[in-house]
Amino acid sequence: MKIMKLETFTTRQLSFVRVTAEDGQQGFGQMAPYHANISALVLHQQVAPHALGADCDEIEALAEKIVREEHKFPGSYICRAVGGLDTALWDLKGKRLGKSVCELLGGKPQALDIYGSSMKRNISPKDEAERIARLKDTQGIRAFKIRIANNFGNDVDVYPGRSEEVVREVRKAIGDDTQLFVDANSGLTPGKAIEMGGMLAEYGVCHFEEPCPYPELEWTKQVADALDIPVTGGEQDTDLAQFKRMIDMRAVDIVQPDICYVGGISRAMEVARMAEAAGMPCMPHAANLSMVTVFTMHLAAAIPNAGKFLEFSIEPDTWTKDLFTEPLAVSDGKVQFPQGPGWGVTVRPEWLERAEYQVSQSEVR
Repeated sequence: MKIMKLETFTTRQLSFVRVTAEDGQQGFGQMAPYHANISALVLHQQVAPHALGADCDEIEALAEKIVREEHKFPGSYICRAVGGLDTALWDLKGKRLGKSVCELLGGKPQALDIYGSSMKRNISPKDEAERIARLKDTQGIRAFKIRIANNFGNDVDVYPGRSEEVVREVRKAIGDDTQLFVDANSGLTPGKAIEMGGMLAEYGVCHFEEPCPYPELEWTKQVADALDIPVTGGEQDTDLAQFKRMIDMRAVDIVQPDICYVGGISRAMEVARMAEAAGMPCMPHAANLSMVTVFTMHLAAAIPNAGKFLEFSIEPDTWTKDLFTEPLAVSDGKVQFPQGPGWGVTVRPEWLERAEYQVSQSEVR
């Protein structure tokens, strides 16, 4: 069955991809959020020529072919566009076979424990602690992640002492029975990250994400080797060779591919397999409540080396509010699994109608 049409529905933040096969069946996917209008252009200009006329079921091979053929343009935007195609094809396959993507990957749909993921640094430690404690009480969430250091800050905190202050306040608010993760977003040099690790250990932090600039694997490895707290990373990376190097050299203790950044489910599964072979957990990154969280649920329920918790944003982003006809629901610290074939979710038709529309299609049947 051949791919006959690729359509995108796009805003500055989000771009959904609809793929149509020659028998008229369709599947929906999504490219990574943020500057998604650029990703849509890349899909129509650089991905569609390889995809139109290709076999709908050769998903993994097609994704790798496009990345290989577009080797002069490696990295983020090609992989974001390929991820939109890949995730749409998995949805199409699931709908054709009457199975969820999770089942196609060998897993079983099930409610998943989440960690509430804060995206904020422009919030006072007191306010951060209060809202996290409130979510613990009202939604039963048993793990949270907060932001420390400063995004690519080179050892510059948001203000002096904020990192320890926010860790201290949140730990006090949630007690010792709730797991606490931190994310430095590439903000520290090795020496400072190791020093920070001592403080984190005092407060029972059990997950130290991206302590050093993510391209500097040797820096991150220094931190991982020095600390007992598990060091995690990989969300920004798009090159499978870089993931192999990261895993082989044990630069991190837990690997975190982002399905929309790395190029779709097929390539994220390859990262998970590499990690499994090395005896390493895989906790995919999912920093917002668009379809990337849905994709990650299906992946996490299918891989044998998934981490205990699924990342679930606690931010009320206006651009993801009311996105699906049946929103993701959290209760007792778990997110309920979408029901139905493919991804099991439907983007609201009124959202699609308001978006910018583009189409690429095959002229040959």
